[in-house]
This record gives sequence, structure tokens and C-alpha cells, in this order.
Amino acid sequence: QFLMANKLDTAMWISRLFTVYCSALFVLPLLGLHEAASFYQRALLANALTSALRLHQRLPHFQLSRAFLAQALLEDSCHYLLYSLIFVNSYPVTMSIFPVLLFSLLHAATYTKKVLDARSSNSLPFLRNLLEKLNANQQNILKFIACNEIFLMPATVFMLFSGQGSLLQPFIYYRFLTLRYSSRRNPYCRTLFTELRIIVEHLIMKPSCPVFVRRLCLTSISFISRLAPTVA
Repeated sequence: QFLMANKLDTAMWISRLFTVYCSALFVLPLLGLHEAASFYQRALLANALTSALRLHQRLPHFQLSRAFLAQALLEDSCHYLLYSLIFVNSYPVTMSIFPVLLFSLLHAATYTKKVLDARSSNSLPFLRNLLEKLNANQQNILKFIACNEIFLMPATVFMLFSGQGSLLQPFIYYRFLTLRYSSRRNPYCRTLFTELRIIVEHLIMKPSCPVFVRRLCLTSISFISRLAPTVA
């Protein structure tokens, strides 16, 4: 009754579980490397479906207008719909699957707990314990996801020069990264950029750091800071 009363949430729960399943079989290629590539695409397509459903839930009344597009781009679900479309037809990159896997795992765990509560307050204690441990590490997981989002930017550039990526991919991914940086619901990407800047500045200001390395890092920090969007 609980599942039928929340059909859209249940559909997203199933698609997230399927995303976790496909992502796991890509990261751990138990069925062979050839099959792993197909599971990579399936995971991203399932994530795109979940993101589209979530976006529909957040903005149920679609309008073909600039205002609606601007509002949609503020939603995290729109960001990851774009993310899935960027990588679904690209060369499989293990780093790119982790955000999809971990976000799906976190959201699926939250809804699984609701399903268990609807069934019985004491049902499946072992599973409940696993879900509690996952929830306790949520902040660390979100930081790891943000770290993946950031370091995928140079990875897309490297893929381009190695012949495994397209010319447009780094530019589209840069747009995705600016959306994540400006996210209203998830500040972790913005926080990680700040933390990384503090760490690098601390290291390069040590006397043992060569002058040319210090200058290179300061120039890079200044360049990246200029690319960062203004956050309201």
C-alpha cells in the first residue's frame, strides 16, 4: 500500500537500485570486461531516468520558456541528467561512475528505510543497521562525490588529448561543474574547491617549495578563481 501510494517515489527507488546494481557490475567486472562496458551505459541511462523523474517531481508543469529552463538548471536533478548525457556515449571512465553510484545508494537507502518503517518498526534489523552506518557517513560520501566532480574536469581534458573523448565534452562538463558549484542544495563542491585551495596555498608557501612551482600554482589558482561563477 505504501509503495502504490507513492508511485513516483517508488519508481525512482527501483531505478536507483538498478543504477547501484549496474554500477557495481561495472566497477567489479564479475561478468567480464565486455559486459562491464554495457553496465556502464545502463547505469548512466538509469540515472538519467531517475534524474528526469525527480526533475518532473520538482517542476511538474513543463513550459518551453527561458524562465523554466533557468529554474530547471537550479535543480540538482537537472545537473545529473546533464551529467549522464555527457558520459553515456563516452569511453567508460571509472571515476565518472562513482557519483552516480553513491548518490543512488544514498537516496535508495533513505527510501528503503521508509519502506521498512511502513512495514514494521522492527523489521530486518541487520539491514537497518547497514542503512544507519551509511547515513552516519553521508557527509564523507558527499565530499568524496564532490572530489570526483572536480577531478573529472582535468580527466575530460586528458581524455580529449588521448583520443578517448570528444572536443565538446570538456566544455559541456565545465558547464556542469559551474552548476554544481552554484548548487543551492549541495554546497560540497564549493566547499571542496575552497579546501583544496587552502591546502595548495599552504604547501606552496613553505620555503622548501621551488619558486617556479609556487608561481605555477598561484597562476592556476588565479585562473580557476576567475572561471568560478558568482554565487548568490
